[in-house]
Amino acid sequence: MTENTKLLRVLVVGCGNMGTSHASAYHTLDGFQICGIVSTGKSKEVLNQKLGGSYPLFTDFEEALHTTQPDAVCISTYPDTHESYAIKALESGCHVFLEKPIADSVAGAVRVAETAQRTGKKLVIGYILRHHPSWIQFVELSRELGKPLVMRMNLNQQSHGAAWAVHRNLMKSLSPIVDCGVHYIDVMCQMTRSRPIQVSAIGARLTEDIPAGNYNYGQLQIRFADGSVGWYEAGWGPMISETAFFVKDVIGPKGAISIVAKDAGGAGKSDSVEAHTKTEWLRYHRADLNEKEELKLEDAWISMEDEPDHQELCNREQLYFLQAIREDINLTDHVADAVNSLRIAFACDESVRTGQVVAL
Repeated sequence: MTENTKLLRVLVVGCGNMGTSHASAYHTLDGFQICGIVSTGKSKEVLNQKLGGSYPLFTDFEEALHTTQPDAVCISTYPDTHESYAIKALESGCHVFLEKPIADSVAGAVRVAETAQRTGKKLVIGYILRHHPSWIQFVELSRELGKPLVMRMNLNQQSHGAAWAVHRNLMKSLSPIVDCGVHYIDVMCQMTRSRPIQVSAIGARLTEDIPAGNYNYGQLQIRFADGSVGWYEAGWGPMISETAFFVKDVIGPKGAISIVAKDAGGAGKSDSVEAHTKTEWLRYHRADLNEKEELKLEDAWISMEDEPDHQELCNREQLYFLQAIREDINLTDHVADAVNSLRIAFACDESVRTGQVVAL
């Protein structure tokens, strides 16, 4: 068996929504073999049963790493463990798939990136929208709108029960505009291909269920060197409105491109992981006018009915991870983009906390 055909032995760390989806990918796709599942609670037993009940289970990450000696580690834990787990795995000779964000601080993200560079191991960050054909087309069409661009995006989540418990745990280390915002900041950077130069942001603490000084609603604004501007809004909790929680809209001198997700953007879907990546339709508007200064063209509706579901997107992420290892793909830019989007998100967080505009 050659290096490019042997099974990649993967240690799965974290069994929440994303960890479960990634484990399901390893369980079903050719090229992978799960060698252990790690979580501090009972979620590992639940996941193991879902996958047939045959995998070794661990509570301690370092013990699992030492015992299983994996080729790769998949980390889908809370962000405050990302840096330490990723560095430990990389220094143990493992390739790493790491859910976003890369760390819970910019300095930590840089340390993870430097460790991957130093060890020569592959590091893939879970920017799932980069693997979504509809979002890829959304980005490509935005580049046909001219410059500057106006980018309007949000993802507010009306969470309760178990989902609210997860959000409260996340907010112990990161705000919504950092944890979720890195996805959409990354999309904006892809659309403009320009350097962010300034950010400002506002936030509000809408509940006493989170520590004083934290906030569960925020909105950020970014100004780019080419004159483009963008905003992103994120809120978590049982009090969050589901009115217009799903906005994905880009405007340029030549027109506009919008994601129109009637079903995924409907009532009761704001905290659905499946709905967060749905597009359903792209609406492409052209600004061309005739001699009467009326619009020349009707809006074009591009159907995305055959788009992949959330599990298929996770499968594609893991196939890319396998390809990066087998084909020795250079991931320098991939990792640098993940560090950059986090750097911008934390600058926005700084703006919320200080009330000041932050230059980049």
